[in-house]
Amino acid sequence: MDTPAAPAGTTSAAPQASVRITLKLMATLTDYLPQPRQGHQMALDIMPGATVQDVVERFRLPWKLVHLVLVDGVYIDPDKRDSRILQEGETLAIWPPVAGG
Repeated sequence: MDTPAAPAGTTSAAPQASVRITLKLMATLTDYLPQPRQGHQMALDIMPGATVQDVVERFRLPWKLVHLVLVDGVYIDPDKRDSRILQEGETLAIWPPVAGG
């Protein structure tokens, strides 16, 4: 028995198994990257629909150290981090509070 063809204009592609992003942990947060590591960034495969908060929790980053969060250079407000879904190819960069003088 033949399987019916998909209607015109539709695709039968399987759902994406993972999304690859670049994670950058800056300053003292670099210590939370797994070993061996080179520098302060890594390619990271995440589940489709994963949020900034999901990545923070996956790496067990202390919330008090998650200060400045950028996705592709755009600031993500703290109240949006649990709803901002990360997309294929994006770069998530996280900085701790920084003091200068």
